[in-house]
Amino acid sequence: MMLQLRPGALYAAFDRFPSRKGAAIHIDRFARTLFAASGGGLLYVLGDDELPVYQREENVEIVRFSQPVANLLERAMAFGRRLDALLDEAAEGLRLCHFRDPWSGTAILARPHNYATVYEVNGLPSIELPHTYRGLAPSTLAKLRAREHYCLHAADHIVTPAQTIAARVSAYGVPAEKITVIPNGADLSPAVPPPADAPARYLLYFGALQPWQGVDTLLRAFARLADFTDLRLVICASNYTNRARLLLRLAERLEIAPRVVWHFALGEAELAPWRAHALLSVAPLTECARNVEQGCAPLKILESMAAGVPVVASDLPAVRELLVDGEQGRLVHPERPGELARAIRVLLQHPNLLRVMGARARQRIARDFTWAHATTRLAELYRALAPAPEKLEPAARP
Repeated sequence: MMLQLRPGALYAAFDRFPSRKGAAIHIDRFARTLFAASGGGLLYVLGDDELPVYQREENVEIVRFSQPVANLLERAMAFGRRLDALLDEAAEGLRLCHFRDPWSGTAILARPHNYATVYEVNGLPSIELPHTYRGLAPSTLAKLRAREHYCLHAADHIVTPAQTIAARVSAYGVPAEKITVIPNGADLSPAVPPPADAPARYLLYFGALQPWQGVDTLLRAFARLADFTDLRLVICASNYTNRARLLLRLAERLEIAPRVVWHFALGEAELAPWRAHALLSVAPLTECARNVEQGCAPLKILESMAAGVPVVASDLPAVRELLVDGEQGRLVHPERPGELARAIRVLLQHPNLLRVMGARARQRIARDFTWAHATTRLAELYRALAPAPEKLEPAARP
């Protein structure tokens, strides 16, 4: 493939883009910031059969890796090799490269280069993947860790969305002055009417269904709220997966299936009304290495708060960075359905407190966690690493 432009910046992410996952929202915001700072550039991401392999929007080119490689690690390695080939064509004009994964990072960092590099660490595969792929060999994990460590130390700068993740990066020997924490953001939601088929009173979970999200704990907690006969649980899942089938069966065994409303793969315009009119949003994250040792930065919490909806979430270090217990919602011990149910019960019995918490949640987002806060700090970092040319053209939205 021949690129049509000579990109001044590259944003690389081993994630499907666009998609309904939180990662895609983050990629969109950060990539636009990079290309605005650089007068355009190249976005290299995962694709699928429904997305074009090549796309150009004014001064931004999008290249998608869409080869049907079933094995995740083999696909990741092939993704990195394809980026290496792209860099043979594009590296000469690059001033700044921003990447989100070690496979992109190896391709970007290993070659002789004059461009500045930013490694955005939202997660570490050596910690995350064992929670999804239980059979990973120790030798494979050792190779992953070695690749991560190489990228962490070779990159010019590290960006993370949470202090918890920054602490993990520091534990690998990365100097503190090389790490910048830029929290995820959310846009303050405008008023929207409720969905036409929305229950009068409902709790909401939205997002992915991986085991570390703790949706099974939420279902068990909801089963303990059977005396709230008009209450429903709405689950807006990113996609329908095998995990969804397991959770649907669990709801049947708990005898709550008629009271659980499922939606899959809603776009933001469809999801926003469900979020805005929930009594509570729930983020029942588990106490696992992925959430505790590594850390996380759940967009679902910030987006709920931006909609003025209180959040009941697991009491984990990363979550405590976003909300204060008793102020914008409640924090409960993870993986304890009884405690989660009690916290929800108390809040439902005090509707005035719910309204106050919702207002405080929205105020906290406006003060500390808008996307404008995040992208302003990111643009400042870009300017420090790679001062912009004197004249730049505005960048198109990727």
